Amino acid sequence: MKKLILILLLSASFTSLFAQKHKTENVIIVTIDGLRWQEIFRGADSALINSKETNDKAEVRKNFWTDAVNERRKMLVPFFWSTIVQHGQLYGNRDIGSKDEVANPYHFSYPGYNEIFTGFPDPRMNTNEAITNPNMNLLEFLNKQKGFENKVAAFSSWERFPQILNTQRSGIVNNSGYMKLNTPGMNDRLQFLNEIQNEGPHFLGDSTRIDYLTFEFAKTYMKQYKPRALYVAFDEPDDMAHGGNYKVYLDRIHQEDDYIKQLWDFVQTDAAYKNKTTLIITCDHGRGDVPLLKWRDHGKETTNSEQTWFAVIGPDTPASGEMKLPTTTYHKQLAQTIANLLGFDFKAAAGHEVGDAIGSVTGK
Repeated sequence: MKKLILILLLSASFTSLFAQKHKTENVIIVTIDGLRWQEIFRGADSALINSKETNDKAEVRKNFWTDAVNERRKMLVPFFWSTIVQHGQLYGNRDIGSKDEVANPYHFSYPGYNEIFTGFPDPRMNTNEAITNPNMNLLEFLNKQKGFENKVAAFSSWERFPQILNTQRSGIVNNSGYMKLNTPGMNDRLQFLNEIQNEGPHFLGDSTRIDYLTFEFAKTYMKQYKPRALYVAFDEPDDMAHGGNYKVYLDRIHQEDDYIKQLWDFVQTDAAYKNKTTLIITCDHGRGDVPLLKWRDHGKETTNSEQTWFAVIGPDTPASGEMKLPTTTYHKQLAQTIANLLGFDFKAAAGHEVGDAIGSVTGK
């Protein structure tokens, strides 16, 4: 009993100490569906550029190709290889021995997002169908914390997030697919986006929204309502990969790098966010790589599609650049990592298994 009391006291002291020292007061989480680690760390793939997967090869080479990998990846995702590499951390470059993976065995979207936000690979979450997630998720947990009430919002292109994040139970603001945003006091820009979103091209189908609109909703909402926790989920790279369109896959990655830069630039100029906001960027799954055309696919039968990446930048994260750890990081660790950055312990409150925080992110 005395030993148990001592452990509890030490745990409480650690939690209190961390809460006092952390600088992060807000968090922005961005996911890019199906974006491979290969493009993040190597830039455009010459084998795919020179294959039937790429039309207008000359334009792609002009925009995204050079022989030097460090320059090539910067051409594709300049925000990653300027701002984040200088002031944050990047995980998952297997060329230097950095391994990041999903822990779930399914390697597709719903299980991947469940793992990120609940902190564990629930075997029941094994479909992309509209089943309601019974698990407590990080955004729901944050919405219950003092100072975060009604300050948590999620914007996604894919229509499945109301079920993944169980927004009916969690009560967070959620705007997914082509649903209208319904928040009291919306400014003219948000009302305009509601009006025009169905007038634009639905090239991802009638349920999955184009990423430009998701970005505009999220950015405008952020400027007006100043959420403490904001989630933005992009979708287009995955759709372009499934369609075997490498040119547009690269174009969409490049564009979304700029969307993320715009969000971070706003953070750096706004008093509510500057020097007290952490940005986390990741994906829901990897893709195949051998044979070449397997880049289109992912799933438990697709070799290497568990291989992923993530990036983080913020006031509590050491500016270590590309990371090389002796152990593999897993996406089930991200929920507790983000909670710790904000001074909270999601693992203690979740009511289910949650992966341990990644100490190198929090500087521990």
